[in-house]
Amino acid sequence: MKINKKKLILVSGGARSGKSTFAEEWAAKYGKKVLFIATAERSDEEMDQRINEHIKNRPNSWETVESPLNISESLNESHMDYDTIILDCINLLSSNALLKLPENSSQRESDEAILIQIDDVLQIYNKFSATLIIVTNEVGLGLVPPYKLGRLFRDSLGRANQKIAKIADEVIFMVSGIPLYVKK
Repeated sequence: MKINKKKLILVSGGARSGKSTFAEEWAAKYGKKVLFIATAERSDEEMDQRINEHIKNRPNSWETVESPLNISESLNESHMDYDTIILDCINLLSSNALLKLPENSSQRESDEAILIQIDDVLQIYNKFSATLIIVTNEVGLGLVPPYKLGRLFRDSLGRANQKIAKIADEVIFMVSGIPLYVKK
């Protein structure tokens, strides 16, 4: 079965809950031409190996764009013919934006920096005719981080996730590799 109507799908959950696997399996099943947008930065040898391994494990027909910030700037007219786009992940995109701020930034400044990135992502969804599958971490279920940067990140990412979930067609929460449909 192929999907004709574009959708915005948010896949959330904890670390190693199966979010990325779910998104990739969805795209492999329903997508004809898939674009994978990776927000991880190649910061050291270990990250290079992890990123290269992920790329190697995806179908050869999928294109990967590595874009740690301002994702729309990495896309062009040649990307308009994709029917499925996976963005993995909002938490790294948010972290990348937060780490560009001065050390003494406020919650408002953190929220603004991250929500600018989210607005950029939503512009991609509005401009393209593809289904957009967004992967993110659910960070509000644990302890309050003991340091300021962690609290800024948790609160801003929570707001970003809420913004996406509000307009998403589907929201899936992954638990131990099992999808729970929160919104369908």
